Amino acid sequence: MPHRFQDPNQKPVSVPETSKPTHSSGKTYTQLKEECLRKGVLFEDIDFPANESSLFYSEKPAIPFVWKRPGQIESNPEFIVGGASRTDICQGDLGDCWLLAAIASLTLNEKMLSRVVPPDQNFGKGYAGIFHFQFWQHNEWLEVVIDDRLPTFKDRLVFLHSAEHNEFWSALLEKAYAKLNGSYEALKGGSTIEAMEDFTGGVSETYDLKAPPANFYEILKKAVQRGSMLGCSIDITSAAETEAKTPQGLVKGHAYSITGVEEVEYRGKKVRLIRVRNPWGQVEWNGAWSDNAPEWRSVDPSEQKRLCQTSLDDGEFWMQFDDFQRHFNKVEICNLTPDALEDDAFRKWEVMTHQGSWVRGSTAGGCRNFLETFWTNPQIKLNLTEKDDGQKDCTFIAALMQKNRRKLKKTGGDLRTIGYAIYDSPGKDHQLTKDYFRYNQSKARSKTYINTREISQRFRLPPGEYVLVPTTFEPNQEADFCLRVFAEKKATIEEVEGGINIDIPDPPKPNPTHKETDEEKQFRQLFEQIAGEDMEISAEELQYVLNAVLQRTKNIKFKEMSVLSCRNIVSLMDTSCNGKLGFNEFKIFWDKLKKWIAIYLQYDTDHSGTMSSYELRLALKTAGFQLNNYMLQLLVLRYADDKLQIEFDDFLNCLIRLENACRVFQTLDKSNSDAISLTQIEFIALALNI
Repeated sequence: MPHRFQDPNQKPVSVPETSKPTHSSGKTYTQLKEECLRKGVLFEDIDFPANESSLFYSEKPAIPFVWKRPGQIESNPEFIVGGASRTDICQGDLGDCWLLAAIASLTLNEKMLSRVVPPDQNFGKGYAGIFHFQFWQHNEWLEVVIDDRLPTFKDRLVFLHSAEHNEFWSALLEKAYAKLNGSYEALKGGSTIEAMEDFTGGVSETYDLKAPPANFYEILKKAVQRGSMLGCSIDITSAAETEAKTPQGLVKGHAYSITGVEEVEYRGKKVRLIRVRNPWGQVEWNGAWSDNAPEWRSVDPSEQKRLCQTSLDDGEFWMQFDDFQRHFNKVEICNLTPDALEDDAFRKWEVMTHQGSWVRGSTAGGCRNFLETFWTNPQIKLNLTEKDDGQKDCTFIAALMQKNRRKLKKTGGDLRTIGYAIYDSPGKDHQLTKDYFRYNQSKARSKTYINTREISQRFRLPPGEYVLVPTTFEPNQEADFCLRVFAEKKATIEEVEGGINIDIPDPPKPNPTHKETDEEKQFRQLFEQIAGEDMEISAEELQYVLNAVLQRTKNIKFKEMSVLSCRNIVSLMDTSCNGKLGFNEFKIFWDKLKKWIAIYLQYDTDHSGTMSSYELRLALKTAGFQLNNYMLQLLVLRYADDKLQIEFDDFLNCLIRLENACRVFQTLDKSNSDAISLTQIEFIALALNI
């Protein structure tokens, strides 16, 4: 028999762990409910109001929807009637069959269902019009609170509903998931795996039924036994085929759930069967082993009972496994992670997680086709330390997920096309450079780049250190991502940041006047002409000199040095603290300037007269500033233009402020602890000075 969710009147299943509250008030479900009961009011959710903003963002409903509470729809509403099961899930007027297929699979696992749908909820004593559900999002469990106002038309639910008209747990679950993603419309179109992962925190695998592994039946049977969630679908060749019905009663481009994998005794032989469910709650397979097929007449009634074989038009049916492989194209399996269940039998994977971002102009380098920027993508070191039992290699699944894209639909935030590659690590802690990727091939990579929420794949590699590079297909595609690595044995991951390392040599001590070289003597004569009688250069005089010299320098694009920038230079070089530069101070700066010009020209690789934001990373490193991705992102935001180019005056300003900040920090860090303590006044003064 399939697992069934317990009735609230029975002893409830314990819900593992707590979830992070997400309501804008900062209050938990319990706090909000108690507040409503104390005031004697029914909860109204300000975060997901009962109006069109919660329904659609690109269209208006063709018919007028009325938001009603279950008690206004049915005289005797129940949260769950006789236990939650897959027959409680019937699709409404929303293209979210992928979600419904996942909910149907969820009902087969009592523990997982009790986490997503906490069982301590009803319309009886203590009812306050408030309900809560729990979803996994990017490595944490969230508590989503809703009120129970649901969209209706002519006193019938418009979207997901139960076959029992007075049962509302599934409709409320759909509403909570719509809130999580921004609106009901945001749920249109998707992959069953997406919802399965949000219900379990699991990791997905996809199988092509036209080229399945030899032990595919055993894989499916083991997955069902382990409580994994399974979905399947039939491919379409054009949009016109979407939800088109085949002569065999199957629906193309439609998400089904797999609810059972069994063998049955038939005429002295074992026949392999698979049970599939259509979330519509109707429209079923009409071939061999279907509800009223003649094959069942030769099966013992006790076997039929064991398999829950019925002839109801409920959308669920059995098929022979060979027929299933012939008619369906894709199977998706969501494997449970160690934290998904309390039961030790499910603790199979070691799970490691990294949260990251692709930032335009900094860490959004695109795929290997774009070698000039590919190396700037985030780089995650993967250390495989233990072989599989009795094997030479280590098995792991790498799953790359882009975050919040469904929620961003209303602002045009489509899914990015994503993938990843895995390289041997040369054993160094700093980021791999462009030349490394130029001359080294990947050891493994995702099969393809695809615009799906998550791309995951199983690999086997020898023990050792590797670098995994997650990317969008094209450069400058911004998104946040979550990378998860599931290993059968011990493994670790960490981002290769390279740390922050500042190597600014102390300026050389100037030669005494009587030991000056001919070059220094010529430079002194030039300085005397600029400085005048006081033999010191002010910020305004420095501005005049720099603009005159740099505007005549070939091969660089240059706007103008502002007097504020020149004051920063004076602040950096002014050891006498009189607001001006003496000869020795000016000479040291001039030597720096020549070095910085040479670096700028070196890394302007396309000789455009400007430097790209990606080239900035190497230029700064050559100048003595090895920075992490976070610092580089800040500098790109501050100094790059809208085309992600940096002209020389911005490059110069960047170097001056960096060096100024580092010098000041080194002065204040008297204990060499890489940490300083400042009062508010000291911080403001420091910020203004730098």
